[in-house]
Amino acid sequence: MTPHRIDARGLLCPLPVIRLQDAAKSLPPDTLVELIGTDPGILNDVPAWCRISGHQILESREENGEFHILLKLGE
Repeated sequence: MTPHRIDARGLLCPLPVIRLQDAAKSLPPDTLVELIGTDPGILNDVPAWCRISGHQILESREENGEFHILLKLGE
C-alpha cells in the first residue's frame, strides 16, 4: 500500500503537524501517511501529536537532510 504523502519541506513547526492534522481529518483509520519535512522539530512534535491523537509511528528516519516519518492513523 502506498502511503498518503504530505510534503512539509521548508515549513517550520508547528506547520508540518497542522498539515498532518488537517490530512488526518479526511483520511480513514488505518491509512498509512508519510510526512516529509526539513525542520528537525517534527521528530518531537509528530510523535507527541500521535500519542495524543491515537496514531502510531511506524518509522522515522533522516535522509539527505530530510526527515521522513511513516505513521498509521488510528480511529
